[in-house]
Amino acid sequence: MAATPQNPAASAPRRKVSRHRGEGQWAAGHFTPLNGNEQVKKDDDGLNVRTRIETIYSKRGFDSIDPSDLRGRMRWWGLYTQRKPGIDGGKTAILEPEELDDEYFMLRVRIDGGALTTAQLRVIGEVSQEFARGTADITDRQNIQYHWIRIEDVPEIWQRLEGVGLSTVTACGDTPRVMIGSPVAGIAEDEIIDGTPALEEMKRRVLNNPAYSNLPRKFKTAISGSPVLDVVHEINDVAFVGVRHPEHGPGFDVWVGGGLSTNPKLGVRLGAWVPVDEVPDVYEGVISIFRDYGYRRLRNRARLKFLVADWGPEKFRQVLEDEYLGGRRLTDGPAPEQPVRQWRDHIGVHRQKDGRYYVGFAPRVGRIDGATLTKIADLAEAHGSGRVRTTVEQKMIVLDVEQDQVDSLVEGLEALDLTARPSSFRRGTMACTGIEFCKLAIVETKQRGAQLIDELERRLPDFDQPITINLNGCPNACARIQVADIGLKGQLVLDADGNQVEGYQVHLGGALGLEAAFGRKVRGLKVTSAELPDYIERVLTRYQAEREDGERFATWAARASEEALS
Repeated sequence: MAATPQNPAASAPRRKVSRHRGEGQWAAGHFTPLNGNEQVKKDDDGLNVRTRIETIYSKRGFDSIDPSDLRGRMRWWGLYTQRKPGIDGGKTAILEPEELDDEYFMLRVRIDGGALTTAQLRVIGEVSQEFARGTADITDRQNIQYHWIRIEDVPEIWQRLEGVGLSTVTACGDTPRVMIGSPVAGIAEDEIIDGTPALEEMKRRVLNNPAYSNLPRKFKTAISGSPVLDVVHEINDVAFVGVRHPEHGPGFDVWVGGGLSTNPKLGVRLGAWVPVDEVPDVYEGVISIFRDYGYRRLRNRARLKFLVADWGPEKFRQVLEDEYLGGRRLTDGPAPEQPVRQWRDHIGVHRQKDGRYYVGFAPRVGRIDGATLTKIADLAEAHGSGRVRTTVEQKMIVLDVEQDQVDSLVEGLEALDLTARPSSFRRGTMACTGIEFCKLAIVETKQRGAQLIDELERRLPDFDQPITINLNGCPNACARIQVADIGLKGQLVLDADGNQVEGYQVHLGGALGLEAAFGRKVRGLKVTSAELPDYIERVLTRYQAEREDGERFATWAARASEEALS
């Protein structure tokens, strides 16, 4: 596998360099940084900032941090400054970064495949309590995020986490982010193929590797051999989806170019079937294409989805085979079958292939605290388990529970307000970090989402259809608003009296897995935060009254009148 080193110009083949700036593609000879972000990365690899954190910044304090490290390279080690308290959403896009920065950090712990031992979970909980004021949010990419982190404490936190095999390396930044995987890989009865060996080898090759630490922007990866399609593969830069080839047996179907934010695109199939032992080669080829051919000139076009949209899957596959797989031709293969289950979160009690059980349970919108995490570790161990998992729906799973321990475990989780039998609203509602900590946010999300769950459970106690309600604090879609049944994009809106208040633009009928599509926007439909429970109750009541037998919300929303959706 060819790998461009830290100084690409030193080793890349000599090419005729056009005077035109092009798109900033290294493979076209465009090595001159074309924006501030590219200049920062050229000046110093983000991986190198760790030494400065440990030897300078943690000893001299926040004010000693170089701005290029503070708002750039520190992300390579999972650190973002959090939002200064008291700044309302109307000022998010107006203030300079230094005016929004608090002297505390969000720190993201990467949990590839959502896989944790109870010992690791206990350390995460202890670090939360000691250094993060109890915060420990579960993200929709299986990570856990702390808040209120002081720079002085970061080296000690790293030592604690790394002592149990955890890391924050490239949890943020223009890097290979966490690799999401099926939380029941290797244990589910219905699994097509276990992607764990490939995931581990992918991590070994790219994490902390300077060859892949300067990408045009972030790079998101998913792999799952589950037939329920449980890793939102359609919205990752690269995804490997378990399929059965009619001649070669179980393997993976390759998808590229998915992503949301302000220019959402669903991933496309390359039409290639890959055996598990070849997945790391293909993965390394795809990430190398992104590094070498990705658009670096304009930050808002620097994701892989734009290159895939311009090239198309046929050219992408050809470049992959010719330039990065040494001319090896990939085997044509089948598409994944449609999942038979609408819920893909593994909530509830499920039998494992070894006869034991796993139990999935639901925190509220991913919000949890360190003390509860340590209690979950204790509870799992008391019922014979040493393994837990996080999911891409901000939920958790305890693995390896004997049948005679299941009921007791479920009761213990209920006592912690972590139900394995959640309502559709608690099960299907997600929220991003929101204005409480995020510098990009315009509105509050976590508390709003938790309150919304309670209110809808009270108003619609008999509602039992699968429904996803995703709240996002800004347009960047960290909570996947475009592919939710009800997606809520935070913005400032006018209330009935003409006052500017927190509210949401509404997206309706988005979906992944069954019939992947982006949600519909009804002209002029915006809802204030105060009106949100009334609005959702009204729409869901109409859905129940008008739906055909077995009709999903997304299907109904696609055919419903604007009046019915308003």
